[in-house]
Amino acid sequence: MIHLSRSDIVDFQGDAIVNAANPTLLGGGGVDGAIHRAAGRELYEECKLLGGCQPGDAKVSKGYRLKARYVIHTVGPVWKGGGHDEAEILASAYRRCLELALEMNLSSIAFPNISTGVYGFPKPLAAQIAVATVKEILESHPELEVHFICFDIENYREYERLL
Repeated sequence: MIHLSRSDIVDFQGDAIVNAANPTLLGGGGVDGAIHRAAGRELYEECKLLGGCQPGDAKVSKGYRLKARYVIHTVGPVWKGGGHDEAEILASAYRRCLELALEMNLSSIAFPNISTGVYGFPKPLAAQIAVATVKEILESHPELEVHFICFDIENYREYERLL
């Protein structure tokens, strides 16, 4: 089942939230910085032990002070015009997060809008990739509850149109 809301992902109460991280996993701007601030210093300390993350992959940490039990950190692509496998890397980021959630027997996961902030990925295309990838996985795993949590109205409207 897919849910859509316009709010702050750090307020999500469920099994896991996805962090749109940078490759170091050590915090940054946007959603990454907000998650690190809300979770507390322990998240930073655990992320130092994870050894970073490649674009299109994902790693898991505890949620610490968040309402979610876990944070699944993923690194989306930086938009370079579309000719550098950006779409495939973004789909892989969503897919890897869902695979980890399923491996951990989680029942709910919340996604932000990966790569659409400072990484510059076009919001309409990013939403299409996110929705298509999630729907593909949910076909064989309908028990997983997926939440798309949009902070801004532009992303929210894109997801609303697609869903």
